[in-house]
Amino acid sequence: MERRTFLKSTSLCTAAVTMLPFAGKTMMVGKEEGRETFIPVDNRKALVNPDMGWTMHYYSNILSNYGSKLDPSDTLDDFPGLSTVYLRVPWAFLEPEEGKYNWELLDTPAQRWIEKGKRVAFRVSAEESWMKYATPQWVKNAGAKGFDLEWGEQGLWEPKFDDRIFLEKVENFVAAMAHRYDGSPYVDFVDVGHMGMWGEGHTVFTAAQTKVNDYPFEVKKKHIDIYLKHFKNTLLCISDDFAGHDKAGKNFPISDYAFSRGVTIRDDSIMVQKPPRHWYHAEMAQQFWPKLPVILEHEHYGSSVERGAWDQERFLQSVEEYHASYMSIHWWPRILLNENRDVIDKINLRMGYRLQLKEVSWPDKINVGETFRIKYKWSNAGVAPCYRGGYPCFTVKDKKGGIIAVLVDEQLNVKNLKTGAPGESPLKTMESEFTIGLAYKDSIKSFARNVQRGTFELYVSVGQADGTPVYELPYSGDDGFKRYKLGSISIEE
Repeated sequence: MERRTFLKSTSLCTAAVTMLPFAGKTMMVGKEEGRETFIPVDNRKALVNPDMGWTMHYYSNILSNYGSKLDPSDTLDDFPGLSTVYLRVPWAFLEPEEGKYNWELLDTPAQRWIEKGKRVAFRVSAEESWMKYATPQWVKNAGAKGFDLEWGEQGLWEPKFDDRIFLEKVENFVAAMAHRYDGSPYVDFVDVGHMGMWGEGHTVFTAAQTKVNDYPFEVKKKHIDIYLKHFKNTLLCISDDFAGHDKAGKNFPISDYAFSRGVTIRDDSIMVQKPPRHWYHAEMAQQFWPKLPVILEHEHYGSSVERGAWDQERFLQSVEEYHASYMSIHWWPRILLNENRDVIDKINLRMGYRLQLKEVSWPDKINVGETFRIKYKWSNAGVAPCYRGGYPCFTVKDKKGGIIAVLVDEQLNVKNLKTGAPGESPLKTMESEFTIGLAYKDSIKSFARNVQRGTFELYVSVGQADGTPVYELPYSGDDGFKRYKLGSISIEE
């Protein structure tokens, strides 16, 4: 049976209070009778955690944008909060002949980031504005219907996105892609990308020639369903433009359907235009963000600057309004970083989730086999939930780093921590009981598990129910395994 007690803040007014360095920062240390009380201070550094972070457009449709100037060993380790490399390419590049795949195009840059502990995401498009056949030409030759359009110097072939043969070939490709990547721990999300210009789900730029202003709900649903059929274990997302590239509003049939199937949204249109058209679908995001991570993509930075649409305050505002978990790096990455470092640092304090231990106290001495209490307060200083969840863990270690005890509090799942405005995140206050060692007594003998006695170090982490750490916390000087030192505790008979 669970025990849960909600406490008022631990008062330090009657305790001796000093300020000591905590992993390179300052923390308040309070001493009550028989207890230690610590108040960690956020180091304000960018965190790299699951389901959040900056996504680097290594390929942005055109293969030379924007990873082509990076050395093979350069994974932008200096870009704070970068978690994911995003690979967006035309279908024709990955399946130049039917059933023959060029996965090397994806796997080569992906492995560079995976080797550094980062992750990947994909979009495969069937129509591009800069090449004639983003859909492989062999699909047209197989009988798929489409439109030959006057477009630039090269012309453009746009498939009919509801054509039976086209959809059959799309599904064959998606099945092969899912066989390779679905459920990989290194794949953060996959876009439903085979519909519309650049995979954004709209035909607004070609409608004058094709006379197809928009495709009905059932066609868009079919594209989502093809991906859902094969990607059963990886987060999928659609562009907000599936609902209409400039249609403001909260609920649309296709976005409602996507949400009902666990498919999230990405907005590809942040600051493409000047205010008041700087984005359209922050209302739509309100349905998604409490359950699914929302992804934002700003306009190509240089293009946005040229047309006077770039605004750093609105850049930050977009994260707040959408409750965004991901933001793109949609330009030459170090130019974006160097010219926007201040706002990037601000975004890193809010984007996704930021788990903070606000205060913790524990007995300075405990006995083997006897129950003791740890009191603590947590908050989420980000704009979005910690979707995967996890549990606080207090680990006792000796001076050599050996683990003496692992104490997990399953009463608090951090995914339930509420978000708030900057500096106003609600606190969750807990008092939890733990025991180190097993004390067993019968009428004849007493037994206790062989636990070392002495003074040890106490660490905090957040992760799996078995005590395995998962999440970076905003404190420096961890033990190398995402455990953060709090202080000392003595174990006695």
